[in-house]
Amino acid sequence: MKKIVMKFGGTSVANGENIRNVASLIAKHANQGYKIVAVISALEGVTDELVEAAEQAKKGNKAYIHESVQRILERHVTVAKKAIENKHIQTEVEQILRTSIDELEKVLTGIIYLGELTPKSKDYVLSFGEKWSARIVCAALRDLELDAQCFSGGEAGIVTDSNFGEASPLMNVTKHQIREEIEPLLEKGMIPVVTGYIAATQDGVTTTFGRGGSDYTATIIGAALDADEVWIWTDVDGLMTSDPKIVPSAKMLPEISFQEATEMVITGAKAMHPRALEPVMKENIPVRIRNVFNPENPGTLIVKEQRIKQGDVVKAVTLVKDVAMINVSGAAMFGVPGSYARIFEVLGKNNINIMMISTAISEVNISLAIRRGLLEKSVSALEMALLGTGLVNEVTAEDDVCVVAIVGAGMKGTPGVASRIFKAIAQKGINIRMIAQGSSELNISLIVKEADGEEAVRVIHEEFKLDKI
Repeated sequence: MKKIVMKFGGTSVANGENIRNVASLIAKHANQGYKIVAVISALEGVTDELVEAAEQAKKGNKAYIHESVQRILERHVTVAKKAIENKHIQTEVEQILRTSIDELEKVLTGIIYLGELTPKSKDYVLSFGEKWSARIVCAALRDLELDAQCFSGGEAGIVTDSNFGEASPLMNVTKHQIREEIEPLLEKGMIPVVTGYIAATQDGVTTTFGRGGSDYTATIIGAALDADEVWIWTDVDGLMTSDPKIVPSAKMLPEISFQEATEMVITGAKAMHPRALEPVMKENIPVRIRNVFNPENPGTLIVKEQRIKQGDVVKAVTLVKDVAMINVSGAAMFGVPGSYARIFEVLGKNNINIMMISTAISEVNISLAIRRGLLEKSVSALEMALLGTGLVNEVTAEDDVCVVAIVGAGMKGTPGVASRIFKAIAQKGINIRMIAQGSSELNISLIVKEADGEEAVRVIHEEFKLDKI
């Protein structure tokens, strides 16, 4: 019997009808003999509401808190009633929801009185969304006469460090605890329903994996249980050759390697959490991205290694818009060991992540790509630390740029790929502001003006005939 971890995203459980659909999908596969662990995200939009509630509590807005909490409660009760037909189960779930909502309001009231929102307390507030949705899904499965049991990520055995907001799993202890907690239930034919996104420290304190972290929960559990596959159920058929909103002729990729998928996710494809593939890559467990609203489609299968077909050079073209570019220049940097290190150190101390780096052999100029929202902070920090030291003459910035990323394992060792990209873009009169490519040759990233970004994606997609994939 196949062992499958199924993760359902926010749109999959956005309302009662969708949750009923999710329960029916799980039931269908369970009745076919699959051993299933279900990982559930919060209802669509609920995490955003909880973030806002936490921020309003920090500002002391008590009236907003009460109104927001009641609105969230009403939504979940309505969803539960539509997802569950059995009146007894409905009443049971509604009571659990009301008790949990009361607890949330007390936590938010505590934040109001303290006037402080710590990363630790914020994680605790945000954990409620997944707890509510998982309860409703679990109840919907019981309504279909399946034996299901609900767990938070911590209760299921996921242990993390104390980096609240972006926690990392402690995999050795996590694997042991998940096997001990979940494996016996699967052997009995039960369906464990686990909250995505949230886990706990070794002391039992609630942590989260960051936005989109339910994917990470699913792959951690899949790796721990040595699952046959992890299925990420979402609202698209799979990974695409490009964003269909930009390239209407974009096609679904039937199969892709872990490395290619990682590059795509990090550079703009929104199909899963950027860190989600780490646990399953180590254990060589395939991941399948599927459409919960089109379950007959097998989706995109992500595997360790994929045989590269002749002519299969580029797999996808993605666009990242939330980007800015910084140029740091100074003739005194030439031949001075550690000059770039000083630039990186300044940004690192200010918690600014560098997305992309490009420099020339002359060593007198370095270009960096960062998130646009951090531009002002970055330029200010660099100017204060470096101007006047004799090392750097000028720090300039551009906030009207974007990154076009071309991904494909077939580019490795294939001559002429870059020239085809540059020629296609040049023919449209688009100027490239910055170029970066790692030694893996899986990704060529270009910075162009934001106004030219979508056109650049389209011409590269056309050049490599990705609509024929």
